[in-house]
Amino acid sequence: MNDATRGTGGPGDGTRAVRAGLPEPVKHEPTLPGPVFAAHFHLPGDPTGPYTYGRDENPTWTLLERAVGELEAPGRDDVETLVFASGMAAISAVLFSQLRAGDAVVLPDDGYQALPLARAQLEAYGIEVRTAPTGGDAQLEVLDGAKLLWLETPSNPGLDVCDVRRLAEAAHARGALVAVDNTLATPLGQRPLELGADFAVASGTKQLTGHGDVLLGYVTGRDSEVMTAVRRWRKITGAIPGPMEAWLAHRSIATLQLRVERQNATAMRLAEALRERTEVTGLRYPGLPDDPSHKIASQQMRRYGCVVSFTLPSRERADRFLEALRLVDDATSFGGVRSTAERRGRWGGDAVPEGFVRFSVGAEDPEDLIADVLRALDATAG
Repeated sequence: MNDATRGTGGPGDGTRAVRAGLPEPVKHEPTLPGPVFAAHFHLPGDPTGPYTYGRDENPTWTLLERAVGELEAPGRDDVETLVFASGMAAISAVLFSQLRAGDAVVLPDDGYQALPLARAQLEAYGIEVRTAPTGGDAQLEVLDGAKLLWLETPSNPGLDVCDVRRLAEAAHARGALVAVDNTLATPLGQRPLELGADFAVASGTKQLTGHGDVLLGYVTGRDSEVMTAVRRWRKITGAIPGPMEAWLAHRSIATLQLRVERQNATAMRLAEALRERTEVTGLRYPGLPDDPSHKIASQQMRRYGCVVSFTLPSRERADRFLEALRLVDDATSFGGVRSTAERRGRWGGDAVPEGFVRFSVGAEDPEDLIADVLRALDATAG
């Protein structure tokens, strides 16, 4: 879609990304201070002030958390962001800080493949777990009596989209909190808090940082009480990022808008090219006008993401296709500047056909990347 932020009087996404979280300028000091490596801080007298011990707070985290908050909820000072060691650490922090034995939670049954692991642990703690597909807002049907509704939109890897605003309103009417996994969209693709969610949660490992060299997660929330519980969970588990990872993440956010624009535009062109191939079935990309998710995605997303999914006729054909690619790494994860793709069924945790391919579009020249994909398809047609 487009960078439609100036209508509200605020800066554009590029300006915001470049300057997000920067401290006030100080003469002779760097614009983005380097990572602070500290297990403890000078603390004479009573333990007051922002920095006491390295598991609780770190100045490098503070700047990164401020940056993410400015992207997830621009112009708002009533939100809080907490960074974590990974996306799953962030997801777990919300689930396990908000739910107790006897509570019920609604999860998507087509979400990230580690969610079943979280489900097993939740059930071991006496929490009822209900699941339903992302598409068609099916989670509404199992919402009554739940304490928390967990949405993943677009879903990974199927790229279904649900109506966040509709689901959030229904959940709140029933007294439930709402968390949205915003990993695939990024804050430049959609802002769950503006759509009514209580939490925006994401793996910063993916497109947010975009270079495949950082494991990171975050939770942004708009209720101080529930965020206090999330912060307490982080303290208890110690699921904290290293200062170097936090600094690398903040540095990388400066190019987020540039990367997102290139990757999303190329993803659209790739999806259009794949639509013309007879051996490709089940093609999904929310930006395609005929995609089942396009209508609702266009209403709540500002950009459609860098991931395209499709199915080749067999497991063998998909493996040959991936091996034939020259500009694309056969690797898991997504959102990096170098294109990656994988036959997702090799992990065994997703309900996808054997020939299903999740393709993450990088920042290569689109003509080169699309030519490589089409050449690999042709080379493996026999």
